[in-house]
Amino acid sequence: MTRQQLFEQIFAKKSFLCIGLDSDPAKIPPHLSGHEDPVFEFNRQIIEATCDLCVAYKPNLAFYESQGWKGWRTLEKTVQLLTSEHFTIADAKRGDIGNTSTQYARAFFREMNFDAVTVAPYMGEDSVRPFLEFEGKWVILLALTSNQGSADFQLTPQENGEPLYKKVMRKAQNWGTPDNLMFVTGATHPEKFEEVRRISPEHFLLVPGIGAQGGELEAVCRFGLNNQAGLLVNSSRGIIFAGRGEDFAEKARTAALEIQGQMAQVLDSRFR
Repeated sequence: MTRQQLFEQIFAKKSFLCIGLDSDPAKIPPHLSGHEDPVFEFNRQIIEATCDLCVAYKPNLAFYESQGWKGWRTLEKTVQLLTSEHFTIADAKRGDIGNTSTQYARAFFREMNFDAVTVAPYMGEDSVRPFLEFEGKWVILLALTSNQGSADFQLTPQENGEPLYKKVMRKAQNWGTPDNLMFVTGATHPEKFEEVRRISPEHFLLVPGIGAQGGELEAVCRFGLNNQAGLLVNSSRGIIFAGRGEDFAEKARTAALEIQGQMAQVLDSRFR
């Protein structure tokens, strides 16, 4: 999906919601256990219930890899459910020496046809570059993450006094463009979004941490929106595990609809 196509989906659906498919087998409703592939059935119903309310889905690979080859098959079937109107993100957090990164990129972009993959920048440009060489695909680079441990390194001052995440963002903009590079910026750091936008006014930001992790949509939008929206705000547990009974998909839709409604108001007021 191109940047322009993503913009079009955002404004057509009045949503910049990304739903994280962190489909933990231990948390899916017990009545699904009779299915041949309970996690896939869970994902299928979640997607059918929410597909008109979001512009992106983000399977977290840990929840599939932990199931061995069966989990990879579940992931493959799940991705096949998603249509071209959804931006698909492999939340894999890869990053290794160049020839290894090339293989990761082929796996996610050619074999599984994801639009984007999350990448860790710690090993530098040659570990990220292979992902950027696939036309029409995206790198989503970890910059300022939503977890508590983000303060251990990402906020550490460098020689010039600015924190490491800023150095990462400035440097990485020499590797990619707003057409193939996004940055992860956690909703649990709303006070940083104004600074992030000064560094990177045009790039999309993938924003985890809304809902279960305590991030607030209003605070993110106040400083994170740019003149073409420029946000993908992710919610995972708060939507997919909104209910644990047989009506779990309906509960997920209700939770997604609440967030989408807030996003529609923001877009209407900002871009009317």
